[in-house]
Amino acid sequence: MNINEFELFVLKYGKDILRFCRMTTGNSEAGDELYQDTMLKLTEKRSSLDFGQNVKSYALSISIYLWKNKSRKYANRKRLLWMDSIEELSDEGKEFSDEIQQTSPEQIILHKDEINEIQKVVISLPQKYKLPIYLFYSADMQIREIADILHLPEGTVKSRMRKAKKLLKEKLEALGYDG
Repeated sequence: MNINEFELFVLKYGKDILRFCRMTTGNSEAGDELYQDTMLKLTEKRSSLDFGQNVKSYALSISIYLWKNKSRKYANRKRLLWMDSIEELSDEGKEFSDEIQQTSPEQIILHKDEINEIQKVVISLPQKYKLPIYLFYSADMQIREIADILHLPEGTVKSRMRKAKKLLKEKLEALGYDG
């Protein structure tokens, strides 16, 4: 992959990868750092990448690999302490509120509160359910691509997605949201 192809790749998929990194880490700062690490690793391997192949999947798998390594490192340091990495995903909330044209300040606040509650529920999912959900909805990937990235059979990814949706539905209904 030459420099021009790499720039096209970043322009085309950079936002998806950044959004995935932020959602995976749970906050903007850590997500930005993971994104930078991912892009640095891609830059290092740029000469061996083929623009015709699915470089987006490869980039997301690098993100997952880097994030898991970093998570393990911090988990060993802070076994019993809750990390500050689960903060509000303010950028995502802003993005959603821009998409939905709200007319009154009350509706805007209610909508942001609703998004925050949903994000907290998604963050509380076990990692094996959370990653496929993030890849599918935030990175706009197909089941086949998710299976390749996570090194799982497609059936396993589908069942984890189904289980994650079921858990989300149960938790949101318990909070009073209609399914």
